[in-house]
Amino acid sequence: MPTVKTPSAELVVRVLKYDGSVYRTWKARISYRDDRLLVLDAEFEHEVRHQLLGDIPRGTRTVEYYWFGRWYNVFRFLQPDGTNRLYYCNVNLPPTMSNGVLSYVDLDIDILVQPDLSYQVLDLDEFAVNADRYGYPEQVKRQAHEAVEELVSMIAARQVPFGPHP
Repeated sequence: MPTVKTPSAELVVRVLKYDGSVYRTWKARISYRDDRLLVLDAEFEHEVRHQLLGDIPRGTRTVEYYWFGRWYNVFRFLQPDGTNRLYYCNVNLPPTMSNGVLSYVDLDIDILVQPDLSYQVLDLDEFAVNADRYGYPEQVKRQAHEAVEELVSMIAARQVPFGPHP
């Protein structure tokens, strides 16, 4: 995959549940891409009411980080002035890209990270319910918990994307 460092074509992000059903979709633009990492810029097309994040107004910008070999992604929510509002990490199967569509299977566990990098792990109960409902293999359950540990380590070490931003 070539490295792209300037804004590029629009693509569709498609989030699936473990059974393959579509959970969410949105459009985004590629701002960076290499063999391991895809960074997207996106805006909320509609206002969203989120249980923990509150109201997310239409037009809210996100910078989204997808690693092709990792079991998570990170969304950096921006304030209107471009400063960090918060980070939202999703634990998921590694993403795939085909015909302008980036797809990943959401595994329910999330980490909410505040601008001061304090965080809370969310939805472990939802993960357990869906692990039973969809029959997650032991490897998937293990990888999901390892992804949480890796994200927590990245947050503590202030690694990209949790460090300073240009």
